[in-house]
Parts: sequence; structure tokens; C-alpha cells
Amino acid sequence: MKRYRNGEIWDFEHDVNMVAAAHCNGGKNDSKFLNYGVNGRKVILGIDGGTTSTVCICIPLIPFTQPLPDPLPVLARSVAGCSNHNSVGVAWTGSEPHWDDHVCIISGDNMPCNEAICWISDLLHKLPRSMPSFVAATIARETLEQVMADALARSASTRSAVEAVCLSVSGVNHPTDQHRIINWLREIFPSHVRLFVQNDAVAALASGTMGKLHGCVLIAGTVAFKYMVNLVKALFHMKEGPVFIGYGIAAQALTAVIRAHDGRGPETTLTHSILDALNLSSPDELIGWTYSDPSWARIAALVPVVVSCADAGDPVANNILHDTVHELASSVRAVVERLELCGEDGKDPFPLVMVGGVLEANRRWDIGNEVISCISGDFPGVLPIRPKVEPAVGAALLAWNFLMRQRHQEALEDNHHLYSNKRHYTKRSVQTSVPHLVLTYVV
Repeated sequence: MKRYRNGEIWDFEHDVNMVAAAHCNGGKNDSKFLNYGVNGRKVILGIDGGTTSTVCICIPLIPFTQPLPDPLPVLARSVAGCSNHNSVGVAWTGSEPHWDDHVCIISGDNMPCNEAICWISDLLHKLPRSMPSFVAATIARETLEQVMADALARSASTRSAVEAVCLSVSGVNHPTDQHRIINWLREIFPSHVRLFVQNDAVAALASGTMGKLHGCVLIAGTVAFKYMVNLVKALFHMKEGPVFIGYGIAAQALTAVIRAHDGRGPETTLTHSILDALNLSSPDELIGWTYSDPSWARIAALVPVVVSCADAGDPVANNILHDTVHELASSVRAVVERLELCGEDGKDPFPLVMVGGVLEANRRWDIGNEVISCISGDFPGVLPIRPKVEPAVGAALLAWNFLMRQRHQEALEDNHHLYSNKRHYTKRSVQTSVPHLVLTYVV
């Protein structure tokens, strides 16, 4: 174990160990306090890293012989910025370019001035093509390291107290990504810590199944991915890329407004509602508004306006939402059949975890319930689940389940090894001086 970067991130461990030592000297006389922190307990870390924020949850190691408590005890929760190396922004905070000291994340109100953005953009164009991706990966790593350190500090624990870490992060879609991140985590944590890396959709699934990798997760937010996981942990990513659900709904609505404005489409209440929401006076201004910042989240924020218009009975808005429902349902239908989760007769039960703002109940027009109605017609065994815990807790539960399975497998292998060794023993018979008595022993 070694510090990857910025050693001061872990300086708090010295103070934690000092307090732990005081516990021992104060009469507790238990060396585990020196190893596991102030409370002398082992912990598990679950991290959900996305394009907008990164959340780390620290939970106690629950004995495998005990059922998981409900609610799950959470020792600490920490939040940081983006940790997706494909989405993170970079900028300089100092006057001189220095890769180690002046790199920061661009997010929220911490956006630097336009001059700084232009300066870094110009500089990045002059660097080798691989350099910007290197910087983004470095920033993502620092974000992850900081959020893990903060969670451990809040729980008065150290890295030695950690038994397992599950990092579930967006942008990790290939084994090479997983191996690279695991190698980096290995530099941070002691050798005994079990490390697991998954795509963030897996944590979303686990948040609804209490850490079990069986079922289907439908994520419908700004960007939606459909994942299907079966008992042997096969993971399929349907379609060739993301389905922009929230973005798609809003984009169709904007298109409908423009079509109505130039006479190519029917009149719709979406026109007045969207212009009012954006504080614009004419549909002609929509083009400039869209091109000024075409980010997914900004456009997807119009989804509630579309739902409100559909609630009011607008036929154009209703058609947009109906098309969305059928698209989501057909995607789920395809992956359920591909993995045969419904069984040969199509009636076997399977969990469908539903995550994302688009699927949340919203007035009369409930997209999530409409999707369930479409799916249940084909698969009566579908068990819709709306998670009660956040994905970071799902990642922690994944770590607990992975750790439990690994230790169970290791125990089986140890027993098999012991049995195999015994089979190599030879039996020898020794004739004693007593007639007709044979003693047999094993050596």
C-alpha cells in the first residue's frame, strides 16, 4: 500500500490511531483498536461514482451468519464531485501551469472565468492527444480518493479497518477499465482488502435487490441504460449506446413546438408552457437557447413541463410520453427474453429495479407505472422495485455479498484441500505379539 497522490488526504489516520492508542491505554487493553480505528470495528466502503457526483458510504462489516439489518446501519456518508473520467472538466487555478498543484474540477458555482477556460482549452490543444485524458483520469482518481478518505475519517476508521471496497462508477464498461482501477486501488489500500469494480448501473440494481445480482435494472434519467444481470452475473448492455430518455422526451417536445410554429405540426400547449419555463417570448428563440448549451441535463430539465402538459390532456405531449413508455418497455422486454429470466413459460418471477427521475410518480401521468403495465402483460412474474436506498448503499451491499461469496469459496477450497491430503495418507498394518490381533494405524 502506498499513497497514490496528495499524501495529506490520509493524514487524519495519524489522529485516529492516536485516539485508538488512548483507548488501549485507558483500560480497554484491546489491540484491535490500534488496527481498526477508534471503535475497533471492521468496515466496508461502497462508492457510487457518476457524471454529476460521487457518494461514498461506510458501513460496519456485518457477520455473514446474521441477516442484513433493515435499515442498514450507515457509519458515514461523504459526497464529492464527478468521478467519470469521460465527463470530468479540468482547469487551472494558478497562474503557472503545473499538473500536480493547479488542477481542479469544474463544477457548479466553482466555474472559473471565461479567460481561464479559453487559456486551458488552448493549452490542451497544444499538448499530446493523450494528455487531456490523463488529466481527466487523474482528477477522477483524486475525487475518488478524497471521498473515500472523508468517509473513513467521519467514521473514525482507517484503511486497515476496511475489509472490502466496491467502486461502482460510470464509464467502466470493459474489463481493462476494471483492472486499471483495481490496480490503482491496490496502491491505496492494504493487501488484505478485497477490491471490486463495477459499472454504476450494477450498484443501481443492487440498491433494489439488497446486493444480489439477479434481475433487471431500468435507469431512466437524463441518460438511460438498460442492464440485465442473471444468477451467473452475466452483464448485457442493450443497444449500441445510451438511450437519452429524459433528453429524448424534452428534445421531442422542443421539436413539436418548432413544428407547430412553422405550420408542419399541430398546435400544442407545449409552446406556451416551455416558453414560459425558459422565460422566452417566441419559439424562434428556442434555437438560440438550445445551441447556447446543448448539455443533456439542461434540456432534460424540461421533462416535468412535458408531463404537466400531458396531465392537462395535450395530445402531442401524451404521444411523446406514450412513445417513451413503449421504447422503455421494448428494451426491457428484449433483455428479459435474451437472458430468459421469465422462464420457458414466461411466468417466472424476476425483479425489475426502476431508477431515475423519469420513472418517479408524477401526478396522473406516471411513466414508471405505464412501463410496468406494458411489461406485465408479457411477463406476469415481473416484480417492480423502487429502491429505498441510494446506489452507494447498493455498492456497499455488493461488496458485502462479494466478500461473503469469496470467503465461502475459500472455505470450500480449504476443506477440499484438507480432504485431498487425507486421501494421500497410507494405511499400514503392524503384527503385534498377540496372536490374531492386527493393529492398523494411519501415517
